[in-house]
Amino acid sequence: MSIDDVPTVPTTGTIRLGQFLKLANLAESGAHARDLIADGEVSVDGAVETRRGRQLAAGMLVQVALPSGMLSARVG
Repeated sequence: MSIDDVPTVPTTGTIRLGQFLKLANLAESGAHARDLIADGEVSVDGAVETRRGRQLAAGMLVQVALPSGMLSARVG
């Protein structure tokens, strides 16, 4: 998947990283999102992010490294 093929997940205003991971189906639950972030598996615009409460705005690229591969979504 190229960076141009990343799905955009519609949001209203800003959203916290943990919430976005669930909304975009990049995490199965809040606990799963917390664990992914704590383990350094989540990056925002190419930088590893370890703050679950990080505020995201439209256009930001969120990526999650899983054993099955990289999942990506853009904040809409």
